[in-house]
Amino acid sequence: MHEFYEYTPVAKKQQAAQKALEKLQKKQPDVRPIVITGNKIAKTWWGNAWNKNLEAYADFSNRITRGRSYVRNGFVLDLQIDTGHVNAIVAGSRRTPYEVQISITALAEDRWKAITEICGRSIAGIEQLAQGKFPKELETLFIQQGQGLFPTPDEIQFSCSCPDWANMCKHVAAVLYGIGARFDEDPTLFFKLRNIEVEALIKKSVEEKMENMLKNVGRKTHRVMDDAAITDLFGL
Repeated sequence: MHEFYEYTPVAKKQQAAQKALEKLQKKQPDVRPIVITGNKIAKTWWGNAWNKNLEAYADFSNRITRGRSYVRNGFVLDLQIDTGHVNAIVAGSRRTPYEVQISITALAEDRWKAITEICGRSIAGIEQLAQGKFPKELETLFIQQGQGLFPTPDEIQFSCSCPDWANMCKHVAAVLYGIGARFDEDPTLFFKLRNIEVEALIKKSVEEKMENMLKNVGRKTHRVMDDAAITDLFGL
């Protein structure tokens, strides 16, 4: 005997999600829903690059698109980004919304070193990064698969309170897209999620640059820039 599910119009689902959000806001006034305006889920380089990175991997490409309609229709009722992880609440087919957790593995030491060396070759780009802008010359640093700052599927762990979460359910997929939308609002959250302190990245990159310059003229140095020098240099 086959089990049939009753079709629910999108408008009705949106109404239910709005009611769930209002109920949630009474209990948790600091909830931050994902609100998409227009046809695009992400509008800035940060959000678009995050989404494209996820869609570029075969492990995710066939499943993550399931979340597009969910995030567009306002089903992500809350999305909080913290150091290395994301907690979210997503409306679904049942009355009680689902809870989603996503964790991002911290960068390996060898990858961190390679990234600071690349940054050291573009001090101007690092200065733009410190100002919250995106330097085009550092684009490869972020998007290079397996070597950049954007995480690979192996570095992303997720769970959901729904029964389908093991195969990346719609709720998890919606949250992954919602993260990109949140980066549109505040790009610095990317570094928070990846557990990277921008000041530390700048400091290490400048030190690498100075070390390489001195090596080129046959000298060695153990000089380390202090925090005050970094602050003066980049106006942090």
